[in-house]
Amino acid sequence: MLLLQLLVQLRLPLLKVGLLLGLLLLSSCSRAESLLVEKQAFEIASFTTQSGQLIAPVRVGWEAYGKLNADKSNAILITHFFSGTSHAAGKYQPDDAVAGYWDAIIGPGKAIDTNKFYVISVDTLVNANVFDPKVITTGPATINPATGKPWGLSFPVVTITDFVEVQRQLLDSLGIQQLHAVIGASMGSFQAIEWAVRYPERVQRLIPVIGTAYMDAWAAVRLERWAYPIKQDPAWRDGDYYAYGQPVQGLSTAVAYITQDALYPTAFNQRFTDPLQDQAPQQDIRAPFSACQQLMAQAAERSKLQDANHILYLVRASQLYRAGMGDNWQQALQQVKAKTLFLPASGDQLLLPTMSQHSAAAMPQAAQVQYAEIPGDYGHLDGVFNIQAVSAKIAAFLN
Repeated sequence: MLLLQLLVQLRLPLLKVGLLLGLLLLSSCSRAESLLVEKQAFEIASFTTQSGQLIAPVRVGWEAYGKLNADKSNAILITHFFSGTSHAAGKYQPDDAVAGYWDAIIGPGKAIDTNKFYVISVDTLVNANVFDPKVITTGPATINPATGKPWGLSFPVVTITDFVEVQRQLLDSLGIQQLHAVIGASMGSFQAIEWAVRYPERVQRLIPVIGTAYMDAWAAVRLERWAYPIKQDPAWRDGDYYAYGQPVQGLSTAVAYITQDALYPTAFNQRFTDPLQDQAPQQDIRAPFSACQQLMAQAAERSKLQDANHILYLVRASQLYRAGMGDNWQQALQQVKAKTLFLPASGDQLLLPTMSQHSAAAMPQAAQVQYAEIPGDYGHLDGVFNIQAVSAKIAAFLN
């Protein structure tokens, strides 16, 4: 449902929605039965964060597609984006309206071929979509067994490294010591790169999509704009709102900012009303523009699945990211041994292609770095909506 929700919430023209869904269905209709998946649960009794804080227990959801071979050497890990989940491909039920967000490239005969590879995707800690019935992952909204109440802001600050360490423990429990590849988009690219830095012997190939090996001050402050409306909403109550309800206004505004930042102006302008068509703002300073009302309405709908504190924690994890999580991300990248393919989106206004270029330039010679851009009109979201444009390049790189 995730991709369908995104398409509807972005107010795409019906013809455009039909074309996009048609492409996805054409690419997978003959294989749908083999891609029925279920959400599985993995639990760690006691998990220590990078900062030395304890979370007990930690529970995450995960999915898998394909079959693990005898020597467990064909595993590919998919790490998801900021507002995503582990539902990267397939369907939970045959009549689901649409499959996981990267179903265009994950499946039998596709770029990430599940006839060859065992593909795993894991929810991050503090997953944004708390009220999605398929999301079972620990975060501030989870009941802390020690208190019988939601963790709230007593939940430790978590980092991209913590996301990776939870994934590592899951893979260890499955006996998987070698990854054919780690592939992730946006915040997922941070996790993918961190895997290759922390565990260079375990990662053979690395594909950061719409990503970067570092967050600079510009990017970190831009993400703070997502957190600000939540913190300014009186209903947030300094994070202690679970007995009263979500800070709806702050959360909806945050989701609206996230949506706008993820869309290239061309795509945004195609689906939101031109200010010149609005008469009221020309007469009344209090009158809102239709485009803003439309954006806020779809953000309010989307935010019904999300939790405000979880958004804040994901923002902070993203702001803090730099490869290796030390003082010198360029030096940390020298640990990477994986062959690497950077795939930024040409129109990305959030994680700029130059950030991928700088990251690629800092990689060691051993990484044999390749670089290609994803075309399209969606900007950052081309890493999801138009990933099939680089499917041949992904397939060649993996094979």
